[in-house]
Amino acid sequence: MTDQEHWDAIVVGSGMGGMTSAAALSKMGHKVLLLEQYKTLGGLTHSFSREGFSWDVGIHYLGCMAPDDRERGMLDWLTHTPMEFESMGAVYDNLHLADAPPLALSRPFEAQERDLKDRFPDEAEAIEEWTAALREGRKTMYTVASTRAMPDFVGQMFDWWNQRAIDKWCKRTTQEVVDSITQNPDLAAAFTAQWGDHGGRPHKASFAMHALILGCYLESGAWYPVGGGKAFAEHLIPTIIEAGGEARAGVKVETLLVENDKVVGVRTSTGENIYSDVVISNIGARETLNNLLPEGFGPEDWISEIQALPASIAHFDLFLGFEGDVEEAGATRSNHWVYPTGEIDAIWADAPNGNPPGFFVSFGSLKDPNHDPGPKQKYAGDMVVWADWNSVARWADLPSGARGAEYNAFKQQVEDKMFALFKAYFPGLVELVVFRELSTPLATAAITGHHEGRFYGLDGTPERVLSDALQAKTPIEGLYLSGQDVVSIGIQGALWGGILCAASVDRRIFKQLKG
Repeated sequence: MTDQEHWDAIVVGSGMGGMTSAAALSKMGHKVLLLEQYKTLGGLTHSFSREGFSWDVGIHYLGCMAPDDRERGMLDWLTHTPMEFESMGAVYDNLHLADAPPLALSRPFEAQERDLKDRFPDEAEAIEEWTAALREGRKTMYTVASTRAMPDFVGQMFDWWNQRAIDKWCKRTTQEVVDSITQNPDLAAAFTAQWGDHGGRPHKASFAMHALILGCYLESGAWYPVGGGKAFAEHLIPTIIEAGGEARAGVKVETLLVENDKVVGVRTSTGENIYSDVVISNIGARETLNNLLPEGFGPEDWISEIQALPASIAHFDLFLGFEGDVEEAGATRSNHWVYPTGEIDAIWADAPNGNPPGFFVSFGSLKDPNHDPGPKQKYAGDMVVWADWNSVARWADLPSGARGAEYNAFKQQVEDKMFALFKAYFPGLVELVVFRELSTPLATAAITGHHEGRFYGLDGTPERVLSDALQAKTPIEGLYLSGQDVVSIGIQGALWGGILCAASVDRRIFKQLKG
C-alpha cells in the first residue's frame, strides 16, 4: 500500500450498511476499498466463539427476508452466492409482563390481532385500531426513508404531499399514539414491549419507527440467517473482491483527506493516505463528525443539526453456553421479552444497583439449522439488558485489561444480577449453563466505535426521523453517509441505508430498486 493508492470509492466501516454500499457499487463495476477498524469484518453482523460456542453480536431475528420481499431480492442481487434464511415459525416473540401468563405473539397482522384479543377480549376495537396504525405508520416511514437519496426539491415535494400522514405518525411518539388508542395499561404494555428492537423508548421514539420495525415481522415473519450473522460478510465480501475491490480488517481511519473543500480520501492511523473522490462513512453520522471530519471543516448548520440529535440506548449482553437438552429445559426458537414489574419504558440506569426493569432472551443456536450441537449438546443463547452509558463512563478512557479490580467487581455484580433474573424465569436452563461472559457498553464502543457504546446509533425520535441532515449525500462534496442513521434503525435499516447511499453515488442502482 502506498500513498498513491486510488480507489473508485472508499467505505469506512464494514457493518451492514458498509458492506451493502460497497457491494452495490461493485455490482456496477466500481473498485471499492472497504476498511474496518476491528479485527473481524461485518460490524454488528459478525459472530464470535468461545470454548466451542458461537454467538452473533447483533442479530437475533430479521424481518423482510421472506423469498418475495424486496430486501431479500436486493440481498440476492448483492451477494456473490445467495444467502439462506430460516423462518422462526408463526410465533416469534413471547411477552412476560409482570405476573400475567406469557403472551405468545405470532404473525401476520391478523394472527397477532387474535393473540391480543384472546388476552384482552374487551379491547377488540382498540386492538384493531392499533393494527391499522402499525400499517399506516410503517407505510409513512417507508415514504420518508425513500427521500434520503432524492434531490432536495423532490424530497420536499414528497414531504408536502404526505404531510398529514407525517404529522400523524412520524411526529407523534409511540406513547402518544398508544394513549390515543387505549387507556388499558396492560394492553398498552403489550403494544410497546418490543421497543428494544429499535432502542426507542416509547415516550421518546417516533411511532413511525416503532411501526416500521414491528411491521417487518408481522408482514412476512421473522427470519434467521443460516450459518449465523457472519454469513452476511461471507456472502457480501466476495462480491467486492470479484469486482477488483478489497476488504481490510484492522485498519483504523484517522481522518478524511480534504482538498479545495472536497473530500479526496482518508488517512489511516498508521499515517497512510488512500485516495478516492467518493468516501462513504458507515460508522454513524455523529461518529463521522466527531472522529473523521477535520476540525473546523464542513457546514456549521449541518454539523449542529446532527450533533443535536440524541443517541440511543446502550446495553449489557450476557452470553450463555449450555450443554444438554435445552428445549426440554425451556429454551425456544422464539424470543422472550421479560418485564418483572410490568414497567416497560425504563432502562437499568444505575447498574449494578437494583434490578434491571426488563430483559430480552434469545437462543440463537435453535434458530440456525446448520448448528451442530455435537455429542455434548452445546447450544448458545444470550440475555440483553438495556442500560445507560453513565454506569461505565468512569472507565471509558482506560484500555481493556487496565480497568482494575473495581471494574471487575462491577462486572461481576452486573452479571450476577442478570443471571439471577434469568434463573427466575428459566430455572430448568440454569442447570445446563457451563459458560458465561458479560459484554458491557465499553466493549460495544471499542468494537464498533459507536458513541458511548450506543449500538443503535441515533435515537429514533421524531426529530431524527424527519431530519434533513441525514441525507445519504452530505453537503460536503465527496462524502456520503451509509448505515442505520440514514434510513432506520437495525440490520434492515442499515441494509437500506447502504443501498440508498450507493444509489446516491451511482444513479444506475435506482433501477435495481425498481426491479
